[in-house]
Formats: sequence, structure tokens, C-alpha cells
Amino acid sequence: MADKTPSKLNFAELQQQLKSQFQGLNPNDPSSWPAIPRFALCFVLMVAIVVALWFVWLNNSDAELEAERAKEVTLRDDYQKKLVQAVNLDALKKQREQVQQYVTQLEKQLPSKAEMDALLSDINQAGLGRSLRFELFRPGSVSAKEYYAELPIALRVSGRYHDIGSFASDVANLSRIVTLNNLSILPTRDGQLQMEATAKTFRYLDSDEVAAQRKATPAGAKKK
Repeated sequence: MADKTPSKLNFAELQQQLKSQFQGLNPNDPSSWPAIPRFALCFVLMVAIVVALWFVWLNNSDAELEAERAKEVTLRDDYQKKLVQAVNLDALKKQREQVQQYVTQLEKQLPSKAEMDALLSDINQAGLGRSLRFELFRPGSVSAKEYYAELPIALRVSGRYHDIGSFASDVANLSRIVTLNNLSILPTRDGQLQMEATAKTFRYLDSDEVAAQRKATPAGAKKK
């Protein structure tokens, strides 16, 4: 029968040698450690680095996953909106045509630059036709907007109550758009009434005026 005592002694010696290499280590100078502790330290550091990188990668993956989920929701909503628009495309085209026709009708109610004098004459004739006395009829300065121009007219007329009311009705029924603003009616000494107002009429800008107005208006002001 073979004697197993030497192998047991060798194993014990090996265990003792390994144990002795981990004793008396200087934590401030790992380079002076024996080979096995140095390799063990390198292995531990490598595992720690891999674990740290793994958690960092997982966190980044979670953020990317949440971003993609949010993107999916946005794309789904956009798809549904476009699907509704595609289904109702014919109805939207008809609605667009109706809006364009309405805008065209409104534009026809705005005089051109050449028709402004005739419109001012119509307002004056509306007052004279109701036997009103014009004490003031002063057109102001034109205020150009993006697509139209606004002309205020300072008015002061005097006459009977019903004539002033009929004059306001006649102005409202003109073929062109005219509004009466800042109305003030006061009695006079002769028993009649005096009305002060600002009549505002509008005209559309021709293509050259629209281009000049857009060029003169800053981009930031248009957004406001």
C-alpha cells in the first residue's frame, strides 16, 4: 500500500506558503507584494471595473429605452393625426376652398388704393343725405398692416337724433367695410345733437405693397 503522508505534507506546505504570502502585506506599496497577492488584487480590480462599466451601460440603456418609448408615443400620435387627415382629405380640401372663397369675399369688401377717394366721398354723402352738418371730416395717416392698410377719419357732425342714427346705419351698410369707433354724442345749445367719432376704413395692399411691408417688418415681430 502506497504511503499518502508525503502528499498530505506537500498540500499542507503549499497551503502554508499561500497563507504566508498574504501575511505582512504593505497596503501602501502593492508592488512589493508577492506574485499571488498582486495577481489577486489585479483580478479584484478588473472585476470591479467590469461591474462598474456594466452598471453604467445598463443605466445608459435604460435612458435610451425611455427615450425610444417616448419617441414611439410621439410617432404613434403623429401617425394617428395624419391618418385622420388622410381619411378626411376630401372634406379638408372642400373646407379649404370654402375658406378661400370667404377670404375672397372679404377682400372684395376692401377698396383698392384707387377707390379710397370714392369711399371717403360716400361717407361724406351719407352724412349730407341725412341733413347733417359736418363740422370736422379729417382723414388721418394710413397705418399699414401685413396684408391691409387702415385709414382713420376724425368725424364731428351735428343734427337731429334720428338723422344721426340713420347716418350710422348708412355707414354700416356701405358696400365697403367702415366702422365707427369712440362714439361720443352730446346735446348742443340749439336742441340738436353733436356726434364725434373715428371712422375707420380699410383697403387691401397690392402685391408690391405687401412685399414692401414684409420686407420692412422684422421676422420676430411677425411671430408676435
